[in-house]
Amino acid sequence: MAIRVLLVDDQPLLRTGFRMILEAEEDLAVVGEAGDGLQALDQVRALQPDVVLMDIRMPRMDGVEATRRITGPGRDGPAKVLVLTTFDLDEYVVEALRAGASGFLLKDAPAGELVQAIRVVAAGEAMLAPSITRRLLDKYAGHLPSGEERLPDTLGTLTEREVEVLKLVARGLSNAEIAADLFVSETTVKTHVGHVLTKLGLRDRVQAAVYAYESGLVRPGAQ
Repeated sequence: MAIRVLLVDDQPLLRTGFRMILEAEEDLAVVGEAGDGLQALDQVRALQPDVVLMDIRMPRMDGVEATRRITGPGRDGPAKVLVLTTFDLDEYVVEALRAGASGFLLKDAPAGELVQAIRVVAAGEAMLAPSITRRLLDKYAGHLPSGEERLPDTLGTLTEREVEVLKLVARGLSNAEIAADLFVSETTVKTHVGHVLTKLGLRDRVQAAVYAYESGLVRPGAQ
């Protein structure tokens, strides 16, 4: 079945461009459009899309608040949100991810990258561009604990390998990339990621990445 996509952007020309790109793919179907966050909420309820391609800056209700309502408690459907914007400022990145977005791409990303991002998010993975991961790290540079401070007790529930996997997730690596880095199978990585999310009470990989930054497990410049 085709992945059902809802386009949310206050610029009609951009929505038309996105539609042309996506409808050229056999496995993607644009089921509707919205010009602001409020319309997006109505369309999500009516159309039940798999992925919502969401702009951030829009009238009436911005993309961050719309994302929060679509992915939050009591949501009407299983829609995942992929934020697409011209603004890569830290505050927008952080707020969109905290609001529940499964990924974040800039509007000038190549068409192929956009198409792949939608497929990745629809499959339940996170899509976090490496450059944006670095900006997120930098955002919290002044708030990270020093080497002498204790990491959160919740990290103690993870095995050594699970901590390794969490660090790589925080760097924006996919399961396949983590598998190659650790010389294990992709299935094994998926198992580790699942354990990390369950033990830390996190919703998805993006939340795991934010947790890693905020807890001080990952620091700016870390490889």
